[in-house]
Amino acid sequence: MAEPPLFGRLPEQYFTTILAAAARAQGEPGPPLVDLGRGNPDLPPPPHALAAVHAAIDETDTPAVHGYPPFRGHPSLREAIAERYRADHGVELDPEREVAVVPGTKTGIMLATLAAAGPGDTVLLPDPGYPDYLSGVALAGAGVTPLRLDESAGWQPDLEAAPRAALLVLNYPSNPCSVCERPGTFEAAVAFAHHHGTALLNDLAYGFLTFDARRGRSVLEVPGARDVAVELWSPSKIYGMAGWRVGFAVGCAEIVGRINALIDHATAGVFTALQRGLEAALRSDQSDVAARRETYRARRDRLVEGLAAAGAGIDAPEGTFYAWWRPPPELTAERLLREHRVAVAPGEGFGARGRGWVRLSLAVPEAVVDAGAERLAAALAGVRP
Repeated sequence: MAEPPLFGRLPEQYFTTILAAAARAQGEPGPPLVDLGRGNPDLPPPPHALAAVHAAIDETDTPAVHGYPPFRGHPSLREAIAERYRADHGVELDPEREVAVVPGTKTGIMLATLAAAGPGDTVLLPDPGYPDYLSGVALAGAGVTPLRLDESAGWQPDLEAAPRAALLVLNYPSNPCSVCERPGTFEAAVAFAHHHGTALLNDLAYGFLTFDARRGRSVLEVPGARDVAVELWSPSKIYGMAGWRVGFAVGCAEIVGRINALIDHATAGVFTALQRGLEAALRSDQSDVAARRETYRARRDRLVEGLAAAGAGIDAPEGTFYAWWRPPPELTAERLLREHRVAVAPGEGFGARGRGWVRLSLAVPEAVVDAGAERLAAALAGVRP
């Protein structure tokens, strides 16, 4: 049976690879594995969201919950999303035309890419950047041009050197670089999009997980952004709903409309109980988000202080629940796993400019953070002359 050409375009699934490596190491003899490789949120959803899900599940007298949901999301959820953007970003959204409910933000990346690019088009992807952006480009049959991010520039893009493209993708706070956007970055991206007729996608997965009084802006706060930009938002990170597979895309009505058309054909909506849980989270006072952010900040400090005490240079993450670290060249991810039983995410999986770096997850309990810092410190001591 001939394999369709699409499968030849798909990249290796990076996270499947690192999960398999950690699973193999888990079964080998030695001390318990310390896994800092995967960003799987360990904090549960807020109680009010869980209560809303439970209440919905118990509604069995009519098909309202357990029947097919509206393909494009319940109006009350879309309105809650618009209200959240108004409160947090000062952005007014039309719930009917500028909001799409998607079955998880990863799926949203695929849908947004398909909505903006096609065969023969160019997509500008951040390098280093989230590996699954490559999958969306492959599904669209488009080509990738890396958007170079340099440490010396605070991992911000140089858009003046970027070529014309069908789609420009940004992600701040950045996975894996753990930095926030600098003043002017979003403004330059919106100007680039208008000048070149480019669609702009901002992946705001970690928007409220920022530290030290920083603020994760929405690109839609920039004047003119709603004409060219769509933004993805991830309840997985903000509310601990990774397994729920629900999220949303907002912004440019034309792109949102295309995303909704793809949803009509491909997914047929999100389970109503999950929509109600997300709506309850969005309509709350967000104190649970502040508590979650503080937990990750405390873990960040433990990791950074532990490595600093061992003489390791590491920048304190500005946001997300990751740290981006450049160990000595001889201390590779493979060696850390094999000799020290610490799993990390190798930087080259995030692009050519990630080579030599590793991503460390803070989405693990404090005891695991401490154990990881101790083992990394011991590994550093072992390679010093």
